[in-house]
Amino acid sequence: MLVTTTPTVEGHPVREYRGVVTGETIIGANFLKDIKASLTDFFGGRSGTYEKTLREAKDTALNEMVQRAQQIGANAVIGVDLDYETIGQNASMLMVTCSGTAVVL
Repeated sequence: MLVTTTPTVEGHPVREYRGVVTGETIIGANFLKDIKASLTDFFGGRSGTYEKTLREAKDTALNEMVQRAQQIGANAVIGVDLDYETIGQNASMLMVTCSGTAVVL
């Protein structure tokens, strides 16, 4: 399955539009991750723990979107948009959503 942020795929015309597909995930940053991240914040550097959580959330949302596209017979998703938001009490949860247009190339 081809997934792209562009509205077209060079050399592959869209033969059929199947509709908008989405993927969503909400993931929590637990207490231990918060402690480790606060140490990184204090001493400087990148937070590998939060980066791993962010990648996991993004991959989960994209995989969900792809599954939905496959269910309606698409072989590509074009015009993909990813959005990230913190939610919950003290912004302790990360929400990642993605959407795109399911097509047949």
